[in-house]
Amino acid sequence: MDIKEVTVSVSQELETFRQRYKVALKSDNSLIDKVMRYILKQQGKQVRPLLVMLGAKVCGGVADASYRAAIMVELLHSATLVHDDVVDGAEMRRGLASINAVWKNKIAVLIGDYMLSKGLLYSLDHKDYRSLHMVSDAVRRMSEGEILQIQKTRSLDISEEDYLKVISDKTASLLSTSCAMGGASVTDDEEKIEALRNYGEFLGLAFQIRDDLLDYTGDSNKTGKQLGIDIQDKKITLPLIYALGQAERSEQKRIRSILKSSKKRAMKSGEVMDFVRKSGGLEYSSEVAEGFASKATAALEVFDDSEARRSLELLVDFVMKRQH
Repeated sequence: MDIKEVTVSVSQELETFRQRYKVALKSDNSLIDKVMRYILKQQGKQVRPLLVMLGAKVCGGVADASYRAAIMVELLHSATLVHDDVVDGAEMRRGLASINAVWKNKIAVLIGDYMLSKGLLYSLDHKDYRSLHMVSDAVRRMSEGEILQIQKTRSLDISEEDYLKVISDKTASLLSTSCAMGGASVTDDEEKIEALRNYGEFLGLAFQIRDDLLDYTGDSNKTGKQLGIDIQDKKITLPLIYALGQAERSEQKRIRSILKSSKKRAMKSGEVMDFVRKSGGLEYSSEVAEGFASKATAALEVFDDSEARRSLELLVDFVMKRQH
């Protein structure tokens, strides 16, 4: 399944967004302008602007405020990615060298700050106060989710509840907000805005669990990352959390001792992956993801049948079937 099947209902609107986004990124400062043009080259599927457009269209149609919401959410999302690459020491972003790899950490942090402030000012200039409030809350949640994950990973004390809280805040929050911002840009119907918010939240949870499963089942040629890299990075996700919960205390101790040592993780990640597979961690995680996917689709029941609604339903299928 191709993402183009999902985007076809708003292809013209997405093209208009891209043109407006280019203009919004322009700067009089030559270095900033150069980095902004480079960031445009790194753009991925632009799922968040897509969700804004579909959220608006399922509520009646795309308005000028919808484009502004999409620009703001993409500015803030891109800013967080630039900062994430600095925090993680990442050298690549979508097949290109990361901003911090090309221009070093100091410039990368400042560029992230610049994009955050640009997004906030963009909404203030147009008096989009509700959008500003929604997206600011999402960025707060993303930061809290990242900190909770670091906190729990250090102690190797992460429960399924903790994990769901982390991915809800880190991943689902901005997808949920994008959907709700799209709806709020064209309607005052709170039931519809809340339905879109719920759809995005459940979609984000399903997406992240599927993404974490790909670390065990994906094709590294397609995903761009080697299998088991999450374990090597001491990233404890749902399949491993479930497997540890099913294991005898002695087996738990053995696996935790591997996870605590970077040398052991590098040498024995395959051993941990086998442990997860044998414990039913993959099947359990797939079931949880399917549950969230079903909830996402169910959240759309308040909307009349339309091309936009079908696109939102197709997006759930795309997330659940993707192999990279």
